Amino acid sequence: MKLKEALEKRRFVVTSEVQTPIDEPPEELVKRLELVRGRVDGVMLSELDIEGVVGNTLKICQLLKQSRFESIYQTTTRDKNRPQLQKDLISACEAGVENLLVFTEDYRITGDSLQEMMFFHVDTGKLQSVVEHLREGQTIDGKELPFKAQFTLGSGIDSKWGKDVPQLEMKEMEEMARIGAGYFLTTPVFDLAQFEKFMQHTETFGVPVIAEVMILRTAGMGQFLNRHLKPGLVPDWIIKKLAKAADRQKASIEVFADTVKGLKDLCQGVHVITIGAEEKLRLYLDAAKLK
Repeated sequence: MKLKEALEKRRFVVTSEVQTPIDEPPEELVKRLELVRGRVDGVMLSELDIEGVVGNTLKICQLLKQSRFESIYQTTTRDKNRPQLQKDLISACEAGVENLLVFTEDYRITGDSLQEMMFFHVDTGKLQSVVEHLREGQTIDGKELPFKAQFTLGSGIDSKWGKDVPQLEMKEMEEMARIGAGYFLTTPVFDLAQFEKFMQHTETFGVPVIAEVMILRTAGMGQFLNRHLKPGLVPDWIIKKLAKAADRQKASIEVFADTVKGLKDLCQGVHVITIGAEEKLRLYLDAAKLK
């Protein structure tokens, strides 16, 4: 079943994210994912460009499709003008990609400043222009294309807010819903009570929400996220549980399963970040009773 169809039928979907490899053949990554074929509704790959080293993300998307996986191409409007964004999305179409996740909030600073609002409107308008032209089978300068894009468009949103969601965040979701977003993908969720308050604000948009869930294998991973991603993102009780556990993998799986169990009543799916543990993903899916 296509990801779009699963979302429209209000199924609880499961997607996962993997890193585009730069030091091994892409076929090896796809081979590891075969352990969960039929259990995930989509596999997401982001663009990779680290200090000039570029990963062939679209080639892996093609390999995934050949292996009967739904691929999701993740991109951003950051540092891209309309022709550059259009070039990337046309390449994705030609590679057979049917699902997109686009981030528009990369220029965010703090709060709801005028500067942020200006950047946001520019990025959203840029994305809307390119997507609408491609859906009509045209480039932004009016040239005919041999296809009409049929992307299922997803939008990344920041779910760290509880009951007090900033105006910019609400405006972003409203604009992306108007453009035709088929789903929202959140930032990592660890605090279910806070996430429940956030979800109360999303109901008005009528767009399915998929919650991001990270597989934490050690206490050190949780401490790293709190230090470099967001202070307090991973609750102390999770870090202590992983640190004290005699069997760290068992504790890691328990944390994951409990989080997913709580999310099943709050949103329409989970997006699993494996952080290099693709070969163990099936163990986590089993514990969380996901397909």
